[in-house]
Amino acid sequence: MATANQALRISEIIDERPLSRFQSITILLCALVLVLDGFATQSIGFLAPSMADSLQVSVHTFGPVFAAALIGLTLSSLVAGPLADRVGRKGPIVLSTLTFATFSIATARATTFDELVAFRFLAGLGLGGAIPNVVALTTEYAPKRLQQVLVTMLFCGMPLGALLGGLLSSVMLPLWGWQSVFYAGGIVPLAVALSLIKALPESIRFLSVRGGDRGAIEKILSHIAPEISPAEVDFSVSREDERLQGNSLMHLFAESRGVGTALLWVPFFMNLLMLYFIINWLPALLRQTHMPASAGILAVSVFSLGGIAGSLVQGRVMNACGNSVALLAEFSLSLLLIGSLGFTSSLALMMAITFVLGWFIQGAQAGLNALSATFYPTSIRSTGIGWALGVGRLGSIVGPVLGGIMISREWSLRQIFFAGAIPALLAVLAIVLSYAIRGRNPYRSKSAAV
Repeated sequence: MATANQALRISEIIDERPLSRFQSITILLCALVLVLDGFATQSIGFLAPSMADSLQVSVHTFGPVFAAALIGLTLSSLVAGPLADRVGRKGPIVLSTLTFATFSIATARATTFDELVAFRFLAGLGLGGAIPNVVALTTEYAPKRLQQVLVTMLFCGMPLGALLGGLLSSVMLPLWGWQSVFYAGGIVPLAVALSLIKALPESIRFLSVRGGDRGAIEKILSHIAPEISPAEVDFSVSREDERLQGNSLMHLFAESRGVGTALLWVPFFMNLLMLYFIINWLPALLRQTHMPASAGILAVSVFSLGGIAGSLVQGRVMNACGNSVALLAEFSLSLLLIGSLGFTSSLALMMAITFVLGWFIQGAQAGLNALSATFYPTSIRSTGIGWALGVGRLGSIVGPVLGGIMISREWSLRQIFFAGAIPALLAVLAIVLSYAIRGRNPYRSKSAAV
């Protein structure tokens, strides 16, 4: 038995040991939620033309449908983060999954445009509440050395969900109609949500910081490190990881975090603007060039496949090159590639560019999520992630709406893609400014304890 001065804190046990089977299963469950989230969020981009035909409206009017889900995502991200820093990660994850499952099924039963907008908004409330909390839970079960790698790999789930949505849509749409895709996107997460009630643990770091049930902490610890007895554990928390009192939102700007928080939000906003602009409008843009409807589904699927590849390597790239260098390179290359789409008439070349764009844009998004998770201490982590995503979701609302405006005004494909490159330029400027103000490692808070 270790003496008192040899006792390890919970954070030290997690950080210094190999990843256990229990931790791996927990992280995989979080990834599964993101796969379902990606399917539910992005499949509407494949289905919009068929849905518009069924409801007898123009696809150009679908901006409010896209925006409704994203408004719900934004609101729930802003609320679910602070809530989870009070009540824990597990409850909001389960409730969010149940919510988007229920209203995905309801979407399949929509018979009017107004019903469609309402159900997409309510589904968005569930979708937005899940993401910050699965990121926080993954971060809090990952050793510090692996946090960026595991969180960025976690975000393979969203493009993988979108890819599955594209593949399933291509099969189910001609056979059973667009409603069948939403039924599948609701029934599966409903079953998963019920399973999570038993299978998903609460964050042990959260329980420790909040002074939770000692028995619950010991039970989880026995799964992570069964050879360590409770008598060998120091259940106190480090000074940096102590519970922060007061409004968690205000703590995002306290100490050394203020400038980093503000300049983290800018690339979040710009990148999600680009991401959802491409996901939601690329099929319609390709259709305007007289390409078959299958080309749009293929393009978004290829974009998602690139996102999976980018997310798989993003954490290791950031560890090797540095956060700022990796993100700066990705946004700079995205700027050039988006603009080049306006000059591309070859379907094969467009698919190649779209794949690389998916790699950079979705890889960068995974990296930004990892940064937001490691930038903030445990007691305000979900708030930090939720608000970064909430601000970013404003960009995801603006992107589809601006796309609809440009299409309705009959802008050329070249003009639309040139406009779509501007957010990448602004993200580049934010990263350069952050580097100039905060130094070599601008997205690392000195007070961010895990």
